[in-house]
Amino acid sequence: MAWLEALTEIEDLEDAQFDASLVAEFERRADVAVSRPIRFSTPTFKEYESSELEGCGKNSFPAFSITAGECGLNCDHCQKKILEPMIPATSPAMLDEKVRHLVATQQLSGFLLSGGSNRKNEIPYGRYMPVIEKLKSDFPALKVAVHTALLDERRAKNMEAAGVDTVMMDVIGAQETIEQVYKLKRPVEDFEATLAALCATTMEVTPHIVIGLHYGTLLGEANALDMVSRYAVNALVLVVIMPFYARPGTFVTPSTTDVGQVFLAARERIPDQQVLLGCARPPGMHKRVTDAYAIMAGLDGIAFPADGAVSVAHTIGRPFEQAHSCCSIKIGSDIRTRLQASFAA
Repeated sequence: MAWLEALTEIEDLEDAQFDASLVAEFERRADVAVSRPIRFSTPTFKEYESSELEGCGKNSFPAFSITAGECGLNCDHCQKKILEPMIPATSPAMLDEKVRHLVATQQLSGFLLSGGSNRKNEIPYGRYMPVIEKLKSDFPALKVAVHTALLDERRAKNMEAAGVDTVMMDVIGAQETIEQVYKLKRPVEDFEATLAALCATTMEVTPHIVIGLHYGTLLGEANALDMVSRYAVNALVLVVIMPFYARPGTFVTPSTTDVGQVFLAARERIPDQQVLLGCARPPGMHKRVTDAYAIMAGLDGIAFPADGAVSVAHTIGRPFEQAHSCCSIKIGSDIRTRLQASFAA
């Protein structure tokens, strides 16, 4: 049965509108997708449960913000709302106390350290690095991910020395987007320089590309993919702009077809490293179609998969697993939970 026809038999997708030519192209490249398993990540940044997967303990892998809900840029696409669900950790002592408490009470497996940036798109993590180093010394299995924003080689090396496992940063490929959406006076080259500095360390590097970042239209995504393809990153994380977070009236929702085309391009340009679909993307049927495209395109992981995602994986013959962690973190067997019958169905 052709993939498009098979999708219509999935109950969660019965009202979905798929681009027939795009699905046909996915099916033509089926060997790219079905030859690699997909990981469904369900970290505890937010409550999660679908018709096919369950969430995990509330604080197994939380996100902390060192600026609480504050950000110096207040970009059009976010308006600081992404920081709201994060746990405030506005001092090193506060981070240390909260992490140790969660280790003792919630079986903490790791955490994401993030925060709002200053007007140069930098986040001052320096004073937190001694805390990270001590936590990693006391709890060697703890996985630490940091959203770096822009930085130089010195700061990247300091994170490496502290024991940070994974670093992530947004790669923006269009100068117009940097200036108009971020209100930032930094060149595109600074984003590649940050990527180069991170890749010069032993940390796992997982850059992010926001699809539709230029007010919902595609502009710098191709250039951003080119930049990422020049470095030995551990994974690329793709997310989709969410107008819900944006300044009202400024953004449109990218079409699922445009999003699917970026998935194809990413899989082509970065064939050997993992390409993942991250947390942020529009909800509802848009999310269900987007996630189906990610599975058919051969992406390696999806955070908070939509209803129907498991059925799509079954339909095209992709094995899958569930991990209770940030999708950017490489999960060891000690904290990985494989779904029953993942490979049997």
